[in-house]
Amino acid sequence: MKTYHPLKYLSVINSLIVCLVFSFFSAGAQQKLNVAIAGLNHDHVYLIMSSYQKAEVNIIGIAESNPELITKFKTRYKIPDSVFYNNLPDLLKKKKPDVVLAYNAVSDHLAVVEAAAPLGISVMVEKPLAVTVKQAERMAELARQYKVYVLTNYETTWYPSNQEIYKNVKESNSVGALRKIIVHDGHQGPKEIGCSKEFLSWLTDPEKNGAGALVDFGCYGANLMTWLMDGKAPVSVTAITHQIKKDVYPKVDDDATILLEYPSATGIVEASWNWPFSIKDMEVFGATGYIQAVNEKELRAKPNGKEGYKVYQAKSLELIYANHLNYLAAVLKGEIKPTNDLSSLENNLIVVKILEAAKISAKTGKKVVLK
Repeated sequence: MKTYHPLKYLSVINSLIVCLVFSFFSAGAQQKLNVAIAGLNHDHVYLIMSSYQKAEVNIIGIAESNPELITKFKTRYKIPDSVFYNNLPDLLKKKKPDVVLAYNAVSDHLAVVEAAAPLGISVMVEKPLAVTVKQAERMAELARQYKVYVLTNYETTWYPSNQEIYKNVKESNSVGALRKIIVHDGHQGPKEIGCSKEFLSWLTDPEKNGAGALVDFGCYGANLMTWLMDGKAPVSVTAITHQIKKDVYPKVDDDATILLEYPSATGIVEASWNWPFSIKDMEVFGATGYIQAVNEKELRAKPNGKEGYKVYQAKSLELIYANHLNYLAAVLKGEIKPTNDLSSLENNLIVVKILEAAKISAKTGKKVVLK
């Protein structure tokens, strides 16, 4: 009778475990996105650099012409010279990323799409999508022509509190028909909180950013409102802006209030560089209840007729909605269809229309009816 030594089985089992572990980590490595970065003059770029340091993403190319910024990022993040290119077209002649991430002035977003889309490469820009409706529509035209995604990244998209509000409103109908939505966004001011000089140089330029706080923080509310209103544009837009700190921000507004009129609801977007603290919250009033995203994770709710408020923590998001990299990977693999979600082109075309109408309204003092 043939006998088998237990150590032989143990050796085989250990080998299988090693193979399985290796396969698991290899699969994880393959799932990491290979990204190209267009520009380093938007301070949100530090978020992707943090992901790079944690080995969550592969940066295979960076298009940047500012030698000071190149030296700064090369030194801080130990990025080799071979990764840097003077411009995006040159980069894309040499490298084929899964997606291009734009961290540059809003006015430069169109050029990024013009370089990437004809090569079949999708793009995600930092909010908002574009400076003008004309630019946004050209970006949409390129996306359709070359069958690529043009997406927009907002910090608030990945807030568990906002996603939970959406489920409460759309799935469980916990507040009833929407009546009023109020969104507050902003901080003490970009200069006051220490934004980089490169970021400030275009953020406070009306040609490169489109406006001041109206665009910088008004876009968040317009984005969330469009999402909650099922991708429908408002009937009209009315806006008031102020220059409270003319000596600090002489070229642009630093405070904006935007009123969005819908057939049966009203949206109020309050955007400012004059808040006494940083704020990103949203209040939703329905026919039968109220719910507020107090911050990224905390919610406050009050059903009709109930005493007091219920304060609780939002549930953690599904992994593919936890951050923009996971979301992007899922979109590119066809696991998510970004139709009218917060990052979608459809939503953000409306956002740009709202912002453009708000600028006209603030300038003329009149309500602007959207067609």
